[in-house]
Amino acid sequence: MQVTGLLVAARDQILHLTLNRPDSLNALTPDLRNALVARLTEASADPDVRVVVLTGTGRGFCAGADLRGDAASGDRLPGDVARMLRQGAQRLIAAVLDCEKPVIAAVNGTAAGLGAHLAFACDLILAAESARFIEVFVRRGLVPDAGGAYLLPRLLGPHRVKELLFYGDALPAPDAERLGLVNRVVPDADLPKTAREWATRLAAGPTRALALTKHLVNASLDTDRATAFAAEAWAQEINMTTEDARDGLRAFAERREVRFRGR
Repeated sequence: MQVTGLLVAARDQILHLTLNRPDSLNALTPDLRNALVARLTEASADPDVRVVVLTGTGRGFCAGADLRGDAASGDRLPGDVARMLRQGAQRLIAAVLDCEKPVIAAVNGTAAGLGAHLAFACDLILAAESARFIEVFVRRGLVPDAGGAYLLPRLLGPHRVKELLFYGDALPAPDAERLGLVNRVVPDADLPKTAREWATRLAAGPTRALALTKHLVNASLDTDRATAFAAEAWAQEINMTTEDARDGLRAFAERREVRFRGR
């Protein structure tokens, strides 16, 4: 089902999800957010999708949640806001983290609030030189949500994170790269080409091995060494049942190139 504000295209086993509400810097409506969750969930089970690229149109990657019509209301009951976050922004971030295919963020412009965390949840982050990341919550008198206080400390040390969250200053893409928040900064005009090149390489990789690798890395940040080692061993056990792993080992022994099929 097509949703206004989301462009969906699948080419060469790459699923392109493009936020298309440029007049609002691609702020997320509930319908748009839910559509992203659905597409990411479907991508996990679709053998014809081997990588996902998430980007936006216009000057913004994503300005966060579209809060128009959602100003502070005295009608809310205790628990309403927490429920809204669990079912909304947090569910979207979880969908990115849990997607069984690599997700590349091609950050073409401003990424603010939920939009910044949407990018940071992705597996690889490319940013245009003009892009910037803004933790806007403090500017509105809010606590950071959409997984920000979970994601950022895992990417940076606590002091850097507190600086970003306490002040809410815009972080230009080159500074984000210097801090290690993004993988690569490229000229604006080169962003689509670079994202396509990175996605093409991943689409040609061992898809199931990449899924298990993603799971191991993400889970390692919340577990102890013994649990991580056990998970690694079982992941390799499971992976050895895939066609790609078996052919990869045969190709090594036979000194030939391997062509992974994603199975």
